[in-house]
Amino acid sequence: MKTKILLVEDDADFGLILKHYLELSDFEVLWFQNPEEVLEILKSNFCFNIGILDIMMPNIDGFSLAKIILKEKPDFPLLFLSAKNQKIDRLTGLKIGADDYIAKPCNPEELILRIKNILKRVISPTLETNFKIGEYTLDSEKLLLTHSNEKVRLTIREKDLLLYLLKQNKQTIKRDDILDNLWETNDYFTGRSLDVFISRIRKYFRHDEQIKIQSIRGVGFEIDFPVE
Repeated sequence: MKTKILLVEDDADFGLILKHYLELSDFEVLWFQNPEEVLEILKSNFCFNIGILDIMMPNIDGFSLAKIILKEKPDFPLLFLSAKNQKIDRLTGLKIGADDYIAKPCNPEELILRIKNILKRVISPTLETNFKIGEYTLDSEKLLLTHSNEKVRLTIREKDLLLYLLKQNKQTIKRDDILDNLWETNDYFTGRSLDVFISRIRKYFRHDEQIKIQSIRGVGFEIDFPVE
């Protein structure tokens, strides 16, 4: 069965070219130029494996559409593909919960690789799915981090990063190793994105003072999770 991609792009020429290229790469693509059409199928016939969203669209921009989709489908993997290439736009997209952000114009082969990397993280089974981390419980399969005071639904990238940190527990982890081994991209923007994700994970674990994620300037992070 082919991977089914939700493509939301209002530019007719670019959308058509991208749709054809993805189909040549053996994906099944359903392309929408109007974001409002996506809302009509969201609760009834939303059967996609991944979404690619433009940002600058009429009526409903890509950021707003992503928030609506993720509210209904919290574990749905998606990436932004946009001409908006400012740092604030990238960080906004990742804060919303996107798995990746690619600037136009992009290398088509890079786009395909990033899609495949996201799908690989989504479908690859984890040998262990439940973890007791101090006062918290992590269900990596359901993307759920639970504490007596609250429950947090993780994004796929947050889950992947947290599992990576757990594997390197009680060690000093280099920033470059996280970017190279986990995300396979090491540039300024992914480095800043990593800082955003680390800050969010620290916030999620704020109720347990035993849990330490300490930044070491110029090196990376020192991790200490009390794992059972």
